[in-house]
Amino acid sequence: MDPAAVDVAELTGPEQSLESTVRLVWFLRAALAAVVLGAVAGALSVVLDGPAWVGAVVFTVLFLFGATRAHLRYESWSYRVRTDSLFLDRGVLTRVRTVVPYVRIQHVDASRGPVERAFGLATVVVYTAGSRGADVSIPGLTPDRADDLQDRLKRLAIAAEGEDAV
Repeated sequence: MDPAAVDVAELTGPEQSLESTVRLVWFLRAALAAVVLGAVAGALSVVLDGPAWVGAVVFTVLFLFGATRAHLRYESWSYRVRTDSLFLDRGVLTRVRTVVPYVRIQHVDASRGPVERAFGLATVVVYTAGSRGADVSIPGLTPDRADDLQDRLKRLAIAAEGEDAV
């Protein structure tokens, strides 16, 4: 692929949000955690001769917290493919804004774990040059959107750095 032949403007676009299905996945994960921790708290309470309702209270509090967090997390997530970088904006309590210059991209993966496959979702992982933990993930995309984003980021990285970029 000739880096000069890449039309950067064609590959960029407006701010994008995640697929709404990811909110359900995050909600179900929170519910599962609430069930497990509520059951453990209830069992411990009974074993220690405490009130039997402790498990229900723990479940209710964790479930409400997790459901609220899942909704707020979904509402706070966005990304944008810009002319010089990938921009991510996310976070519930702590807002995180990440700018990934295309010249720093090493490679881009589109992955689908078992839960994501069950819900028709995928995640794009962008591996960057630099410190450990500098990689970024964009969850909650359809497989087609993930493949398209992976291809666009690869082409933009090549245009920014040359054929050795990705």
